[in-house]
Amino acid sequence: MQNKKRYKSITYKMASKKNRTLHRLMFFLCCGLFICCSTAIASPKVLNIYAWTNYVPNEVLQQFSKETGIKVHLAEYDSNETMYAKLKASPQAGYDVIIPSSYFIERMIHQNMLTKIDLAKIPNIKNLNPAFLHQTFDPHNEYSLPYLWGATGIVVNTDYIDPKNVQRWQDLWQEQFKNQLMMINDIRDVFGIVLLELGYPINDKNPEHIKQAYIELKKLLPNIKIFNSDAEQTIYIDEDAILGMGYNGDIHLTQQENPKVKFIYPKEGFIIWIDNLAITKNAPNEENAYKFINFLLRPDIAKAIMIGVGYTSPNIEAIKLMPKEIQTDPTVNPTKEILRHGHLQDDLGEAMPVYEKYWELLKVGA
Repeated sequence: MQNKKRYKSITYKMASKKNRTLHRLMFFLCCGLFICCSTAIASPKVLNIYAWTNYVPNEVLQQFSKETGIKVHLAEYDSNETMYAKLKASPQAGYDVIIPSSYFIERMIHQNMLTKIDLAKIPNIKNLNPAFLHQTFDPHNEYSLPYLWGATGIVVNTDYIDPKNVQRWQDLWQEQFKNQLMMINDIRDVFGIVLLELGYPINDKNPEHIKQAYIELKKLLPNIKIFNSDAEQTIYIDEDAILGMGYNGDIHLTQQENPKVKFIYPKEGFIIWIDNLAITKNAPNEENAYKFINFLLRPDIAKAIMIGVGYTSPNIEAIKLMPKEIQTDPTVNPTKEILRHGHLQDDLGEAMPVYEKYWELLKVGA
């Protein structure tokens, strides 16, 4: 401020009366521009999203920007662990909206990493199926709202394998399937199916049960060709693997390219996951985040997301807009009877390092 006064004094001494008037005018104009620019910097029309790879269709982002004038920046991750580690290491990373799975919502709530949601700012919550609200990981939906959901099941190429022979997780251990399986590259999914096969809950925290699951997985290693999550559809479409694990939404899209690929809900049970919209604790554009979440819960937008991503929406009104053949397709819209055998993932808390230890041993073949 002192330098500004000194500059102004020198200028006035050098200038004529006419020039002083001009300088005054320029000074006030500059001040006005500075105030305008400062206001724009303080409340930019920007939204920063951190989401799963290929999980928010580009056309949806473009429509949001067109309707609101808010510019969207999208960064992507390939696992909950990657997302969590980044936000944990950099709380001020600048992300506004994230899409964690249910058990990570629970963990992040406990670690004060999420903003409490004002549901009054999201009127389109009325479109959500009550069956997907008030889950154990966020009983009152104070920190999250469901975005998409799906299931992990068995995938089989019917050109090579009779699906009648792979109705249970334990069928994957058959010797005839040596070096043929594609397994999801996810610790919870892989250990979850073995725990189910052993008769234990998928959220088991008993170290002895986790060890038993590891021993069973070691027996499965000769049958495993690849661990992968990012290129699941391509692997099954190109028949680089003809049997293994898969996510029902990915397999629904795969079937459009290779109709011989079939998704099976195993008889021992299967894993259900819900991916949820949440606002980070340090969201720099919180009001824009509310606008975006409410936009995503609009029926026409939720429908576009389902078509673009392949997974089922918890949005009842959006499902009504889908073609009848998709509404009745059990791969993406399983019946209530099928869903009775589903198991929702919870946070494992202090048991997680035990899983991680055996996961690392499994990946190196130890």
